[in-house]
Amino acid sequence: MNAATVKNGPARVGIGGPVGSGKTALIEQLIPYFVNRGNEVAIVTNDLVTKEDAKRLQQSGLLAPERVVAVEAGACPHTVIREDPTLNIQAADRLEHDFQNLDLILIESGGDNLASTFSLDLVDYWMFVIDTSEGDDIPRKRGPGIVQSDLLVINKVDIAPYVGADVDLMVKEGTEVRNDKPLVLTNCKTGQGISEVGDHIIKNVLFN
Repeated sequence: MNAATVKNGPARVGIGGPVGSGKTALIEQLIPYFVNRGNEVAIVTNDLVTKEDAKRLQQSGLLAPERVVAVEAGACPHTVIREDPTLNIQAADRLEHDFQNLDLILIESGGDNLASTFSLDLVDYWMFVIDTSEGDDIPRKRGPGIVQSDLLVINKVDIAPYVGADVDLMVKEGTEVRNDKPLVLTNCKTGQGISEVGDHIIKNVLFN
């Protein structure tokens, strides 16, 4: 990622990963991180036919509810972040129009297991979230989300001992399959790794 590839207007960052990996919890940690820096943030969530993630964020008190927009894909959400991202582009454009001082739009999408990827027509930068409960063999399965994402997040490191996952192995194999592209360990309950995730976004798309 470099400055030349970033669109005018707020940076658009995708957050993908399997259902239950902790994407919404990660966003709940990232919002205050950016707000405390003085950044203006908005959110687009994607789901099959519900607005549960959007409602959770709207009710969180972390930002004004109108800054959260839900997209109902009507199919696996990967279709509207990769094959035809029109609905998400329109949602992000609407937020950009309504809040003209935005610095960052986070676009969350689950489903599609390890294959979920984002169209670069939609986002400037994207991360993929997995968690230790899925098994420590997940990185070496080389799913497109794991291999191609700009940043891989291994979440829920706190439960690794209870599910028999070797975090060191996940880091080693994740680094290998990603050809040394960045990887961050997080625990959204304690805030571990959140500033590191935020720093990657700042470095790659906010440039401040």
